[in-house]
Amino acid sequence: MIKATIARGVSIMALTAMTFAIAAPVAAQDNEAASDENVILVTAQFREQDLQDTPIAITAISGDMLDARSQSDVQQIAAQAPNVNLQPGTGSFGPSLAASIRGVGQYDFSPAVEPGVGFYVDDVYYPSLTGAVFDLLDLDRIEILRGPQGTLAGRNSIGGAVKLYSRRPEGDNTGMISAGYGSRDRVDFRGGFDFGITDDLSARISGAAKQQGGYVDVLDYGCVNPLGSANNPTVGGIAPTRAPGDCRVARDGDVNYQALRGQLRYHPSSSLDLMLSAEYISDNRRPSPAILIATNGALTPAQQARVRGSFAGVNYDNRFICGLYCNYATGRMPIDTAQGFGFDTSSELFMNYEGIGLSLNADIDLTDDLKLTSITGYRDFSSQFVNDADLSPLAVNQGYNDLNVKFFSQEVRLTGSLLDDSLVWTLGGYYSDQDTFWPYVQDLRVSGLQFASLGEDVEAVSFAAFAHVSWELMDGLTFNGGLRRTHERKDYQFSRRFIDGRTGVPRVGSLDGLVGTYTETRWDYRANLQYEFTADVMAYVQYSTGYKGGGINPRPFFDTQVQPFTSEALTAYEVGLKADLIDGLLRVNTSAFFNDYTNIQLVLTSCPNFTPNNALTPCAMTSNAGDAHVKGFEVETTINPADGFSIDATLSYLDFQYTSLNAAVTGVSLANVAPYTNEWKWSIGAQYVADLPGGSTLTPRLDLSHQSQFFVAASNSAASRVPAYTLLNGRVTWRNADDDLDVSLQVTNLTDKYYYQGAFENLQSGFAVAQPARPREWAVSVTKRF
Repeated sequence: MIKATIARGVSIMALTAMTFAIAAPVAAQDNEAASDENVILVTAQFREQDLQDTPIAITAISGDMLDARSQSDVQQIAAQAPNVNLQPGTGSFGPSLAASIRGVGQYDFSPAVEPGVGFYVDDVYYPSLTGAVFDLLDLDRIEILRGPQGTLAGRNSIGGAVKLYSRRPEGDNTGMISAGYGSRDRVDFRGGFDFGITDDLSARISGAAKQQGGYVDVLDYGCVNPLGSANNPTVGGIAPTRAPGDCRVARDGDVNYQALRGQLRYHPSSSLDLMLSAEYISDNRRPSPAILIATNGALTPAQQARVRGSFAGVNYDNRFICGLYCNYATGRMPIDTAQGFGFDTSSELFMNYEGIGLSLNADIDLTDDLKLTSITGYRDFSSQFVNDADLSPLAVNQGYNDLNVKFFSQEVRLTGSLLDDSLVWTLGGYYSDQDTFWPYVQDLRVSGLQFASLGEDVEAVSFAAFAHVSWELMDGLTFNGGLRRTHERKDYQFSRRFIDGRTGVPRVGSLDGLVGTYTETRWDYRANLQYEFTADVMAYVQYSTGYKGGGINPRPFFDTQVQPFTSEALTAYEVGLKADLIDGLLRVNTSAFFNDYTNIQLVLTSCPNFTPNNALTPCAMTSNAGDAHVKGFEVETTINPADGFSIDATLSYLDFQYTSLNAAVTGVSLANVAPYTNEWKWSIGAQYVADLPGGSTLTPRLDLSHQSQFFVAASNSAASRVPAYTLLNGRVTWRNADDDLDVSLQVTNLTDKYYYQGAFENLQSGFAVAQPARPREWAVSVTKRF
């Protein structure tokens, strides 16, 4: 049935292509190309091209559309992007992002593993999922490239790539400032100023500040459940720390974000363009909003004794399931009398991120037919977060992390043309060096594991050389090909100590000082053939490859589990069609694909070959443990049925099927799907610009989006399931006659839908949590342009 569905999708595309090829010349008699307002320029193939002329499945979103949809961070753009799933990380993973495109991605922030979706800011690669929930500050556009970008984007873009492009300084002495207020004392400020310094030198400064109260209540358990009540026995029970009637301690899900970006551009002529950029980001807030949804009643008496500490008779069970928007987290880990220490962060539960970014982009025309591009980037960021993962006053699972990353990258490209510009070629090289220093504390009391790291050192180096060519073989027929060779190495030095520095070693002490090494050399390829039936209708077929880098098992329990794993690999076969019809009033872009996905990195929960005495557990070892076939299709369309009236819609389908699994994989079957994989997604949005007396306008907009269920764990367990949801957002904007003042009212989640953004299932340690999304929220904003 699935094969029939894919076959129908491809057949529909083929029939549509033939129909468009016949109809387009008639529809375009008065206009050979789409209207200028439909032209979106992208740079996916190392040069500026119209989106409709680029034979890649790309979702391109302008800065104006981001504003119209009330989207302010990168996670929100996935609603209108086919087969794209972007979700904020749960508390156990800090201020990070889980990202998946076409069923391929990553959710673990550990520097031992690599992202499966590449993120770029002004063509500079961002090396980590930590801090990847970017604010959409002063952007020109976003390009979401779907499918493996192994030759074009390089390492870790196996699922695709998300590229953010800032507005460039123009020296036109313009700017804007915006202020907003909304639900739970939400306060937003944004601004951008572009000014000329000299005729050749211009600058742009932009900034954002956002604050908002949280929406998940952190409650005092003893206050809600007084001593002597059914869930809180009198002897050894949990005493309240707050007076009755005032049980709320704090609220999670708050916002406290600031960002500042400065750009300096030297552009003396069309042959020289230099841009120096610097940015600072600060994101300091409480932990991610979470609720307890399940506990493991199978904990042994010894485990229950360890986790309840001094709370006699208060077992870790469903009594700590609080409600839809609340939890009982305290940050306290009562002293373990067997080990002699506790862990207390109750004075401050937090999740912080602070980082700077520097980049220098240079475009130099060496001759009329030869261009040199240099992209230099540097990132320095740190993230500290505390996570009381079990969301209770008991000592089940808590950790503190202090992740510090320095990243340098350099890319150089040489682009030229031959044969009267019918052949365009690019040769390039890439180098990156990433250093991570990661002290942390883990108190996994339910497992009897408590240890600290004085700082684990991870160094990752990557080299690549690549080539790309676009050759118009005949009128309308173009071959696009690419080749990339990548060599990378990663060294991971482990650190394991007692929390209080006592002599001796804990069970994992044999790991202290061990170094694991991963190294690999890969080749990636792309062969693409595109044909323009008319100026407005183009189809393509493509073969491409990509990979996600390997690494070292990030969570060993014994020295024998310090094992490298190799890269994942993906080979994709794709057909696509892009068409503008009826004088540009209708745009339809479609694609269908088949992916051969091999060496999939999965977490083994039993690994007898690497555990003493051939025991099955404890084990949480990342290994290349499966292969899969992934099939699907995508449709994007925009319609402009009348002046001022526009409609945009998307539809995507994904079929993920494991074809083989390593015998050591337990809890995962061939019937499961990869984490963060949606079978169906769709969206539809509409807006109308209504003219008012005096020349002002009123623009109402509605956006409806749906995504089917997905799982956050490879096991597809019930506790890791995120149910399907449908969301409705609305916005109304009034703009004055001079086109320099906007007043907007936005309401997100109009129907007040209760749904999850993500979850974290760890029933082996006794718990599973979910991350409820934001309830209905409103905001009013005023924007002034000058």
